[in-house]
Amino acid sequence: MKKVSFAEFGGPDVLRLVDAEEPHAGPGQVRIAVRAAGVNPVDWRIREGQILKAHPIELPSGVGLDASGVVDEVGQGVEGIEVGDHVFGEGTSTYAEFAVLSAWARMPERLTFEEAAGYPSVVETALRIIREVGVQAGQTLLVSGASGGVGSAVLQIARDRGITVIGTAGDANQDYLRSLGALATTYGEGWVERVRRLGDVDAALDLAGSGVIRELVELTGDPQRVISIADLATSEFGVRFSGVAGSVPEALAEAVGLISRGKLRIPVEKSYPLAEAMAAHIDSQTGHTRGRRVLVV
Repeated sequence: MKKVSFAEFGGPDVLRLVDAEEPHAGPGQVRIAVRAAGVNPVDWRIREGQILKAHPIELPSGVGLDASGVVDEVGQGVEGIEVGDHVFGEGTSTYAEFAVLSAWARMPERLTFEEAAGYPSVVETALRIIREVGVQAGQTLLVSGASGGVGSAVLQIARDRGITVIGTAGDANQDYLRSLGALATTYGEGWVERVRRLGDVDAALDLAGSGVIRELVELTGDPQRVISIADLATSEFGVRFSGVAGSVPEALAEAVGLISRGKLRIPVEKSYPLAEAMAAHIDSQTGHTRGRRVLVV
């Protein structure tokens, strides 16, 4: 089979499309014929060697955590799923023609494979950081870097829970944020005052790692009311960095419920063939994504 791999840490140019042995489903796992794989910032952070504590790997290594596809092997002890079922979920080395998943759910009927591949890690992260930051119904949550996949999920999940959301993004994504129910403003000079004009902030999330932790603490008044998933220098300000996943099966179940109720939709901004994983990483690292980027197998 074909899969994307890298033999050394570095930039996007270390990615290679190689021939590899097919993986097989072990106990408690399923194997899928991959139809699409989600491209997440964590993928290129792992490729660069940034977060080895949370994601220890041996080189050469495959790439990718999220995928959708058709089940073609069911491991020992797995119940309620059969060969031929369409699923989406999380596993390892998902930038490939076949991948093993350790967490999965049946795809909601309204999703295509490309759309479904963009949900697993994104929704788990969104649910986790909303929980960790402690924001409740009736309060206001500020989301810095709100137009990407995690931001798109956070805005919709928070609004469904009765939380007011203020989102920052570039000029081109203001209408997009408003379409998801957020009060929108741009980042850049004067952004703190623009946020203040929109309302008081009870909690804040940093999704972009653009050096705004100090300002988020200032706006909330408490470093414990700020969470980052993108800035490794959070401890300098007493802010928590969230990088360890919670229960992916629970997140997938909640995602299915939200999608089925029409309360969650994350658009695919761009699709790439498997051979163009390097281009997908380059584009992802620009930080200007609206929704998701996926690889199509």
